[in-house]
Amino acid sequence: MSKNFAITGVGGYVAPRHLRAIRDTGNRLIAATDPKDSVGILDQYSFDVKFFSEFERFDRHLEKLHRGPEGDRVHFISVCSPNYLHDAHIRLALRTGADAICEKPLVINPWNLDALQELERETGKRVYTILQLRVHPTIVQLRRQLLTAPSGLRHKVVLTYVTARGAWYDTSWKGNAERSGGLATNIGIHFFDLLLWLFGDVRHSEVHISERHRMGGHIELDRAEVAWFLSVVPGDLPFKAIPGAKSTFRSITIDGAEIEFTDGFADLHTRVYEATLEGHGFGIEEARTSIEIVHSIRHARPVDPTRQPHPFFSSTGVEGRA
Repeated sequence: MSKNFAITGVGGYVAPRHLRAIRDTGNRLIAATDPKDSVGILDQYSFDVKFFSEFERFDRHLEKLHRGPEGDRVHFISVCSPNYLHDAHIRLALRTGADAICEKPLVINPWNLDALQELERETGKRVYTILQLRVHPTIVQLRRQLLTAPSGLRHKVVLTYVTARGAWYDTSWKGNAERSGGLATNIGIHFFDLLLWLFGDVRHSEVHISERHRMGGHIELDRAEVAWFLSVVPGDLPFKAIPGAKSTFRSITIDGAEIEFTDGFADLHTRVYEATLEGHGFGIEEARTSIEIVHSIRHARPVDPTRQPHPFFSSTGVEGRA
């Protein structure tokens, strides 16, 4: 049976993936909100979506539907708003009788997870998140191989993610650590979730570089030693950045072998939606550990390496400092 969806942050970067997932799973978008009104993308999906540029009017509309006929009620709210609003928008969903499907990070601060779980118990509704790398075919196969490896085997992992950003980044919410959670949370959360899913819980973590535009460090996991580096500095790319064409470098090596997963991203949000609608979505507990580690990284004092630093640590000319 088709479900009714609403969406917050419909004018943002990630919203189109959610709009496609809602449509491709056979469901219906009936309401949307965004402070911007440049949301003509909605016409690609329906001409009947109620749109609100004022969040208060959106809230009131959902309350009205919640008290009306069952067929008009919103069953799911997709949360695609800026990170610092996720918690409030998830709460709106549960309060108005809907389940929430929220982009990463689910919340910025770990203690908000406990409060959301309490609200789940009070309302009987659920909070889900998008951990799309966990359904990537290459990553799923890799995890199967790792789990069948001899016990006690520890892997050497190097994670590098450089995605060039221009001056706009610093003036947007993404460049504001209080609103985005900082670099490790905003651009690194899906990679940290991936590492934890593949290699187990955190034993030790240290941060070697902590700047506004780049971070790096080392994490010891149950089954791996991970050197990691994140950056939005174009000069950190291992090639010359070409705006609009070549501006991102993404690499994970395990024991010296590169894991290639550049392809296969096209329908990952849809796959997560399918699993969620079938009752097998990723909930609060699945998101907890990655949110805890990026929160720890954000507040860690940089130290001189006691574990193997990332290769970019010296090549960027950056020393461990805040």
